[in-house]
Amino acid sequence: MATLQLPTKARLYRFSKLDAAAIIVYLGLSVGLSVGAPWLAQIVESLKLDPYTATYAVNLVFYLAVGAVALVAARHVVARDARILAQRPGFTVAMVPLAVVAMLILTAVLVIAGGVNPGVSVNQQGLEDLTRNVPLWLMGPVLVIIGPFVEEYMFRHLLIGKLSQKINVWICAGLSVVLFAGLHVVGKEALSLTTLLPYVAMGSTLVGVYLWTGKNVMFSYLVHAAKNLMAVVILYSVPVEMLQR
Repeated sequence: MATLQLPTKARLYRFSKLDAAAIIVYLGLSVGLSVGAPWLAQIVESLKLDPYTATYAVNLVFYLAVGAVALVAARHVVARDARILAQRPGFTVAMVPLAVVAMLILTAVLVIAGGVNPGVSVNQQGLEDLTRNVPLWLMGPVLVIIGPFVEEYMFRHLLIGKLSQKINVWICAGLSVVLFAGLHVVGKEALSLTTLLPYVAMGSTLVGVYLWTGKNVMFSYLVHAAKNLMAVVILYSVPVEMLQR
């Protein structure tokens, strides 16, 4: 009687056709939405749609499309890493919030060391605007569940887990941090220490926990999701006036 065998470690970290498909969908939709922004704006205006609802819908379609392909592509790694964490529940429950605290501390240290005024980035302002106009039950799943998985798959699993099979892992780690920070800034506002440092801190922490746990993408995903959950709770519970101070 044949037994089901999980892919070997070498196969788990080998680029597959599904990985290529996920990258194509990710880049294709990113470029398509950027190039087609004027066209989308006309559709929104002609249909008299609320701009915030339209923005949410576009982001939802983007993350669902990429996330579906990514989940299928990384299903074996996701299953293995989730099983490892399930076998160490105490470690997982304790270290995820500690990693979030470490991320916040690193952010404060970098901002202070850089001598910059953190202010409110365009990306952050956009999130605040969406949370004031889109209900929690719609925004929560995108910001806390789907979005973090897509980004951990792209920036940790592919850029480090798989690419490090061909390139030095520390080069991959640096590339992951730079591209992760750039993703949240480029095309939205001018590049500056003020806008980049918070995302550099976040990316560095996620890279650190990913490597520390032996390239466990589910652990870095949980840390990412926990940080986003904290942000969502703050955005939906703290008065707008206090957030803008």
